[in-house]
Amino acid sequence: IVGVLGCGGGVIGRYCDLPEEYPGVAHFHTVRINQPAGFYYTSTALRELMDIWDKYGSGLTNFHGSTGDLVLLGTQTDKLEPIFAETTAKGWDLGGSGSCLRTPSCCAGMSRCEFANIDTMEICDTLTHKFQDELHRPAFPYKFKIKVAGCANDCVAAIARADMSIIGTWRDTIRIDQAEVKNYAKSMDIKTEVTDMCPTHCMNWDGSTLKIGDKDCNRCMHCINRMPKALRPGKEKGATIMLGGKAPIVTGALMSWVIVPFMKLEKPYDNLEDLIRKLWEW
Repeated sequence: IVGVLGCGGGVIGRYCDLPEEYPGVAHFHTVRINQPAGFYYTSTALRELMDIWDKYGSGLTNFHGSTGDLVLLGTQTDKLEPIFAETTAKGWDLGGSGSCLRTPSCCAGMSRCEFANIDTMEICDTLTHKFQDELHRPAFPYKFKIKVAGCANDCVAAIARADMSIIGTWRDTIRIDQAEVKNYAKSMDIKTEVTDMCPTHCMNWDGSTLKIGDKDCNRCMHCINRMPKALRPGKEKGATIMLGGKAPIVTGALMSWVIVPFMKLEKPYDNLEDLIRKLWEW
């Protein structure tokens, strides 16, 4: 087991079983670096980080691990502290590894997507700072992943790959522009491509007016994806909280299930922090 002073996570020990025959990879440790929310990097920051890695490591990287994390593959034990010192001096931090909270990750959210119902990047950054101790000092019986998606399209695969999935949604009705619906009708079969594909069959198109039974709508985003100029999420926005997703190789993906259908999420996200801590205690 290897690591850096003060942190129990972030470094994964890798050793060769034949160090005498292959001395160059006798040690080949992995260092996980906490990625920025939304996976945004500047070219300057990446060059600085790669210069450090060329100096102390193999030069091999992985963008990104299944949780997130900028993964640096291959270094020796005596190089770990210098890597940690120089990366943190540039403003980076270690990610999670082992039986701890893994590095929270999110989609690009409101920075790129007009349909994001929550500020995924701010929520991810806030949770990362709130749970620094759980990230760096493994104290759980097993790893725990949190992912934040701006809508049910789930571009960060939270539902299938995170223990806790935070999915942006809305509580009121879908906003409809009937004039734009008619424009779509000129070039597409709305019944076949939209209303018949609704998983809850809550939509009806009579050739002139689109009607949605919002009480039965499960906010899956299909109709909005097909007609983005005509349909938009409602105005009362928040998140659905889901629990239990995993992506094990042997048994296959286990999808999350809903524990909180709707929760308002506003700074400083204390209600979300309280929920997470209660789940851990439970």
